[in-house]
Formats: sequence, structure tokens, C-alpha cells
Amino acid sequence: MGKLERIMKDVKPRQGGLNSEIQSRIGHQLRAMYDDVVRQGVPDRFADLIRKLDEPQTQNPAAKTDGSE
Repeated sequence: MGKLERIMKDVKPRQGGLNSEIQSRIGHQLRAMYDDVVRQGVPDRFADLIRKLDEPQTQNPAAKTDGSE
């Protein structure tokens, strides 16, 4: 069982929604997870793909796919 599941099991929600303690704990967990993802950065293969997409395309008439000639 994960940390968030244990927290939610320990704290009983009020009728009709999550109490402020649970909301706060969920917020802290989400921020921690988001910060971890941000620290990982962009994988090299994605950065390479973005660079390729940003490069100007060379005009190649044989490669047209719009059906016009």
C-alpha cells in the first residue's frame, strides 16, 4: 500500500467530500511527484525530435503528399 493510500485510510473524510487535511496531504504528494518529474528533464530522444521538427524543411517536389503536381 502506498503512502497516499495509508494517509487516506487513516483520516476519515467528512460527509460529501475530503476534509482539508486530506486535501492538503494530497496536494503535498502531488507537488512532490511533479517536482520529481520536472527534475528528470526532457529525454534526449524528445529533445532531438523537437530540434528536427523546428528545422526548416527542404523543398522536395517528389515528396508532396497533397495530391497537387
